Amino acid sequence: MALVRTSPGTSSDSNTFRRYHYDVFLSFRGEETRKTFTDHLYTALNNAGFLTFRDDDELERGEDIKPGLQKAIQLSRTSVVVFSKDYASSRWCLDELMLILERKRTTSDYVVLPVFYDVDPSHVRKQTGNVGKAFARSQKNQSPEKVEGWRKALAEIADLAGMVLQNQANG
Repeated sequence: MALVRTSPGTSSDSNTFRRYHYDVFLSFRGEETRKTFTDHLYTALNNAGFLTFRDDDELERGEDIKPGLQKAIQLSRTSVVVFSKDYASSRWCLDELMLILERKRTTSDYVVLPVFYDVDPSHVRKQTGNVGKAFARSQKNQSPEKVEGWRKALAEIADLAGMVLQNQANG
């Protein structure tokens, strides 16, 4: 991995530094938004000078995805979660969301920004509409504890202040 940048911590001790590698960890359902909205967002963030993690660019081929994503989340200052109609159909996305929210709960200066891309936040919160249909596909052959964790994570993220983008042509 590249050199780790340092950022002033938020504690009262001015000599305290928090280490990070990425400014933004980008979470999204690849096949749905990768070549449209998410690609535009990734490019805009990088052009603005934000070092952004996106799984298809940063993970080494053959690297185990889950530990790589977990490490990237831990090394990021911020996460942007792009909710699309099919986001909740991906077990990977839902597990990633749980890791992001766990980091938010344990790190006071970690920021999570949800982007509701052609999705109503209340559908994410309550797992209804297209989000509910997608979520139903993820639940097959999963433990009740895992499904309940995902439900809580979806409800929690929908309660955060974010951006609602409806009917955005070509991202």
